[in-house]
Amino acid sequence: MKKLLNQPERFVDEMIEGILLAHSDQLKSVRSDNRALVRADAPKEGKVGIVTGGGSGHLPLFLGFVGKGLADGVAIGNVFSSPNPDQILDATRAVHGGNGVLYLYGNYGGDILNFGMAAELAEVEGIQIKTVLVCDDVASAPRSEWEKRRGVAGLFYAYKISGACAEAGATLETVAAVARKVVQQMASMGVALTPCTIPTVGKPTFTIGEEEMEIGMGIHGEPGVRRGKLEPADRVTTQLVEAITDDLQLKEGDEVSVLINGLGATPREELYIIYRKVHQLLVNQGILIHHPYIGEFATSLEMAGASVTLLKLDEELKELLDRPASSPFFVQI
Repeated sequence: MKKLLNQPERFVDEMIEGILLAHSDQLKSVRSDNRALVRADAPKEGKVGIVTGGGSGHLPLFLGFVGKGLADGVAIGNVFSSPNPDQILDATRAVHGGNGVLYLYGNYGGDILNFGMAAELAEVEGIQIKTVLVCDDVASAPRSEWEKRRGVAGLFYAYKISGACAEAGATLETVAAVARKVVQQMASMGVALTPCTIPTVGKPTFTIGEEEMEIGMGIHGEPGVRRGKLEPADRVTTQLVEAITDDLQLKEGDEVSVLINGLGATPREELYIIYRKVHQLLVNQGILIHHPYIGEFATSLEMAGASVTLLKLDEELKELLDRPASSPFFVQI
């Protein structure tokens, strides 16, 4: 293991301390262990709160998207581990402005269990909770069972659009409905080139050959759909896009937003090479592209690789996507 850290067991705590020191104008802690952070202006009276959370190791995912027009609070677990119910509940209390709270997070067993327990505790206190699971990873289940899919980089779109809806003063029911629409109308698929190392473990989470890649691998190293020899970027991108467009049944005249996501160790230059091919493939099919996003949105520590997400837009989603938002890791004017 070759990392810039001190004690491996302090990795997450020191990371959070650094973020709070750097961004104290935008974020604040609501627990002594710093495992629940909220917007600096939380709670906002009358606004639906949005709470997310999950394991560390995916920055900017989860805590990086807490801010205006995005999520309001986050509960932070250890690397690749769920936050506990008390941490989630404290984030919930801190963002509750009187009109309920939406739990918005990825479809993983530990998160479902702990957010479910927190929801029960919050409702005992009179806080209305609704939950939307993000499940966008095409490789993890067929479209007929899309609700079983893992949540990956598409979480960004769920934060961006439901966050804009909540910021505008919508009800909890409306914000949850918009979030569900986003999940139903998007799909993602990725490719991994190298493993990553959890600091407290000290060795790679999996092995992959120097000249190999794995199509469809999850952000925790979950098995993909195919492992084989590394192929040129255009060929890899074509496989990802074809799987997604088939899944969403996209056709000529449809409009999508495109998200090209790096997994932690992929240069932006390579992400733009991928976007170049995505753009070509979609335009050739007569599919319109609105507001592409290229960068790191859901990483896996230092894993090399990338994912593609397509969100099929309608006028409602398009208008909400275009609204401004800001957090320490994301700004849209």
